[in-house]
Amino acid sequence: MELTAILFYLFSLVTIGSASVMVFSKNVVHSAFALMFTLIGVAALYALLYADFLAATQLLVYVGGILILILFGLMLTGQGHTVSFKSVTVNMVPATVLSIAAGVLLIYAFVTTGWNVIEPIERDETVYEMGMMLMGSYILPFIVIGVLLLIAIIGAILMSTRISTENTN
Repeated sequence: MELTAILFYLFSLVTIGSASVMVFSKNVVHSAFALMFTLIGVAALYALLYADFLAATQLLVYVGGILILILFGLMLTGQGHTVSFKSVTVNMVPATVLSIAAGVLLIYAFVTTGWNVIEPIERDETVYEMGMMLMGSYILPFIVIGVLLLIAIIGAILMSTRISTENTN
């Protein structure tokens, strides 16, 4: 078995296992960290499929942005360790029947599909071509807007801290 196949199965197991932990965990913080491993596993699967732009986007947007926002929200509110969920099972029989039907349909589609293996394209072409399409002649205005937004964020933080310190005095 090739190394890529071994890595694919390893990352698939990590993704499915951490997704299961995320769904079935009673602790919100444990679920959030399991979500992190799930998203990293999906990014690794994208990288193995030569979708390097999608892998980088997955890491930057979901792991680097949204997940960190969720974790900061949990940590700052202090509700992460005290919140426990009481799960009540409702409509268990229809959910089981629907899940089994969906599983059978997915297995049928997997078995009956003719899988054609294609040669991967050059790895350097995908991101470079896309970057040149998106940012070719607009890179300087993009950088200027990014700097202006950073200045606006810093100004908003300074104004809000000044207002909050004046109200406490």
